[in-house]
Amino acid sequence: MVTLLLLACHSSRMGVRGWTRVGWLTRSPSRPTGAASLVSLFSQSSTESNIINTTESLLEQQQQTEEQRQLSKEERKKRKELAKEKRRNFIGMAKAVDRGQFATTYQPGGVDGMTFTAKSGLPDRSRPFTVLGIESSCDDTGAAIVRSDGVILGEALASQADIHEVWGGVVPGLAKTAHEENLDRVIDLALRNAGMSLAEVDAIGVTVGPGLEICLRVGCKRAQELAIEANKPFVGIHHLEAHILMARLEEPSLQFPFLALLVSGGHCQILKCLGIGRYSILGGTTDDSLGEAYDKIARLLKLPVGGGGGPAVEALAKNGNATAIPLTVPLLRRKDCDFSYSGLKTNVRRAAEQLAVDRGLNSVDDLGESDRADLAASFQNTAIIHLEQRLERAMKLVEGDGITTLALVGGVAANKEIRRRLDALCQKLQWSMVVPPPRLCTDQGAMSAWAAVERLKVGSSDDPTNQEVYARYPFAFETKERDESVE
Repeated sequence: MVTLLLLACHSSRMGVRGWTRVGWLTRSPSRPTGAASLVSLFSQSSTESNIINTTESLLEQQQQTEEQRQLSKEERKKRKELAKEKRRNFIGMAKAVDRGQFATTYQPGGVDGMTFTAKSGLPDRSRPFTVLGIESSCDDTGAAIVRSDGVILGEALASQADIHEVWGGVVPGLAKTAHEENLDRVIDLALRNAGMSLAEVDAIGVTVGPGLEICLRVGCKRAQELAIEANKPFVGIHHLEAHILMARLEEPSLQFPFLALLVSGGHCQILKCLGIGRYSILGGTTDDSLGEAYDKIARLLKLPVGGGGGPAVEALAKNGNATAIPLTVPLLRRKDCDFSYSGLKTNVRRAAEQLAVDRGLNSVDDLGESDRADLAASFQNTAIIHLEQRLERAMKLVEGDGITTLALVGGVAANKEIRRRLDALCQKLQWSMVVPPPRLCTDQGAMSAWAAVERLKVGSSDDPTNQEVYARYPFAFETKERDESVE
């Protein structure tokens, strides 16, 4: 049997370019192969009907595909324009604040902020219970076992400072690989330090955002596996809430509501803390966070940044004159609680370049130790003045709510000069200040474990089978609106 292609129909008449195969026919070697034979074959009504139907069906499908492609193109263009317009609307406003633009926000208590659900169960809360906490949001792999009365039973931390030092900052891909290599070892070490096995732990908590998504996924995936295998309650931890709640681990008598200043490598916010999952943001950075500014100044001054630029600038600033370099305090004319550190960073760079010119040097890299120390000290002093001004305004705003306690939290809260200056501000306004010890200000497993304890105490847990991770994970906009409506 010989198989022949019988018909190919050019479909330009339907507005679709190209040729479309519409059918195959077969013949025996003895049959004639002339044009008359082909016409004769097509004259059979059933065959002709099948071919026409097949042709029309294929043309229709192609036309629909083309229409869908055009629609998809227009839809993408429309979405792009809407996103651009949305960004334009938020210029000059604090970042990481939900104003309805985020698809996912953090609200464990539901729309009213108070309706918590135990999706994976709860431990026995009639006695002290324990939680394994896992942290992998950025460049350190941490794990800890914390008891519900605030005792850290065991912890372990794998630093990546040496890995990222040569690159001048965190490289996400390298951080992810290091997390994968270290996580199981860190968890095992934390359990050994606590003198416990996984079976003896009552629940598992893990950071799920905000942070570097590929790094978050490493910790979250392992925590999900452990929770499912061991049938333990599971809690997906909000990284910023974990920083805030460390103040309550340090000071068990600290009750809601209180004011928090969160200063870290990625965030700079003033929050009115009303309860678990309930935070009203009074101010945030419009560009760089304070931690980012420290890192960029460290790189400008050629300081080691593997362990973070903040400690390096702080150490150098101790040897400098904080008023030697005139710098402008940001946002002096804005009467709100927002921050901005991008302009200050540029101000320091220009001052350093001018100093190099005045010294007859080729570049900032050639500045002497004394000049670099003055630049570091002047930057730090101006950055803290900016903190003091915005924070004092926020403190006065919430005093009418009976709030007179400040929690200073986040990685940058480990800075001794910042702690000293803000403690002095609190004393001036007759406030009290709570700040965790420096090792508990930076990222580590205990913060995830303690935040999980706090969630479990109010009856809240998550489903380990479908937990996602989020690079951006703002506190819910509804909470902010609700709080303002009752003030």
